[in-house]
Amino acid sequence: MSMKPNFLLITTDQQRADHLGCYGNRQLRTPHIDALAARGRRFDRFYVATGVCMANRASLMTGRMPSVHGTRCNGIPLARDATTFADLLRDDGYWTGLVGKCHLQNMTDMPPEMPREPVPEGLKPPIPAHADAVAGRWSESGYDQELLRKWREDPSHRVRTPYYGFDHVDLATLHGDLVEADYARWLQQQTGDIDRLRGAKNAIPDDRYSAPQAWRTRVPEHQYPSAWVGDRAEDFLQAAAQRGQPFFLHCSFADPHHPFTPPGRYWDMYDPDEMVLPRSFYAEGESSFAPVAALHRERALGQGRIGSTVGFAAREREAREALALTYGMISMIDDVVGRVLSRLQALGLDRDTVVIFTSDHGDFMGDHGLLLKSALHYQSLVRVPFIWAEPPGRGALGAATDALASTIDIPASVLARAGLAPFHGMQGRSLLPVLAGQVEAVRDAVLIEEDGHAPTFGLSHPVRARTVVTASHRLTIYDQPGWVELVDLREDPHEMHNLVEDPRHAGAKARLFETLARELMMADDRAPFPMGRA
Repeated sequence: MSMKPNFLLITTDQQRADHLGCYGNRQLRTPHIDALAARGRRFDRFYVATGVCMANRASLMTGRMPSVHGTRCNGIPLARDATTFADLLRDDGYWTGLVGKCHLQNMTDMPPEMPREPVPEGLKPPIPAHADAVAGRWSESGYDQELLRKWREDPSHRVRTPYYGFDHVDLATLHGDLVEADYARWLQQQTGDIDRLRGAKNAIPDDRYSAPQAWRTRVPEHQYPSAWVGDRAEDFLQAAAQRGQPFFLHCSFADPHHPFTPPGRYWDMYDPDEMVLPRSFYAEGESSFAPVAALHRERALGQGRIGSTVGFAAREREAREALALTYGMISMIDDVVGRVLSRLQALGLDRDTVVIFTSDHGDFMGDHGLLLKSALHYQSLVRVPFIWAEPPGRGALGAATDALASTIDIPASVLARAGLAPFHGMQGRSLLPVLAGQVEAVRDAVLIEEDGHAPTFGLSHPVRARTVVTASHRLTIYDQPGWVELVDLREDPHEMHNLVEDPRHAGAKARLFETLARELMMADDRAPFPMGRA
């Protein structure tokens, strides 16, 4: 076996940092991930680059902010010419693989929800070829590899590799028991007509649950997408052991996510009546921050988008059920992670493998009375778990740190651990000095961006938000209609008091705005490297 370290990156979807037992959640049982944290380093202040799937996944792969790599929101594929850290590992002789959810390209054929800017009266619009600042991007081939239509209409369709740096891809698209791509083809082979097995119309009746987008799936545990991801990960590890070259495997679960469809025993593993909702759930909706109040008004008027992908105000019973079912999905993932780590050990690969665990982004799960996600940068949405575990016998055992860190720091850290320099334009920072105990932190602040893909909060256009998080505060500013939120995270961990108009916090407000300005300046793109001096 090569002396180069192997890497196993495990990611989940909408999972808050506090939705793991190792982060102090005594309701949720995650013994295998807890054991991983006990032998590694847990980051308690780890933040996403943005709070939505595609954009943060692109940041994970490139180490660059969404405004820089271009996948600013869901619906914009990562450019095929983007360099990823998997490319650099592959260049150095690593065998690179992804099993599960990728979502660097669009999965559905639905048109964008974002309305186009109207052409000013009296002006002639550009021709289609020059209607966008980036000419011809989508006319290039290769942006249809995750589309549901391609997988259903063409039996020979598969992801063409290398795919964003991955040599091997077993793809799972969409969520819940409705996952498609390679997984759906496998399930079809196992069961026959999957359209008679999956989805709400085929669900097992259970009148105890009424939460939107929740149904009791007929897909058995061993054939559910999370189990399939574990199976494919084990297959990859088996092949890696035989190949004898260093590997990087991204084991990517599509759960936890709506629709809420944990299978078998995981459906009622947790009792909704016993779920503890966040304290902010019980705050008066109308007295909340303006966009939160707007979602509560929508629901009161029967206009809440409870079947969509954007946040909505939830009834207490709905929030309890969604939380219980989410815990079921997480517990299933924990069991599968335990199985994958056991196979890693049985193959003798654990002695040379760094294991990393993190999540795409969080979910409100009752925070401020909401479910799902929107451009509200509460800790429930932007703070996610992050565990870095060196091979057994190396590194700090069970150590936790409050060092601020970001999703964009993962590529730089992996590359540094592999002895590789980052490419020009990578914005993340290596966390190895923190992991080695050489420094307390590599950041004083974390920048979070969000460009909405759908109108919400009662507005006609999606909002844009920029947030800076420091050791003590969070400041979020919106492009419309003049919203600003300032929170003291130490005094107000539930983020229930907006201090932006409080004169007693004018100094903190000024400092945070200056910090935000500097972080935005530092986030400007440095690529491409100049051709010359001109």
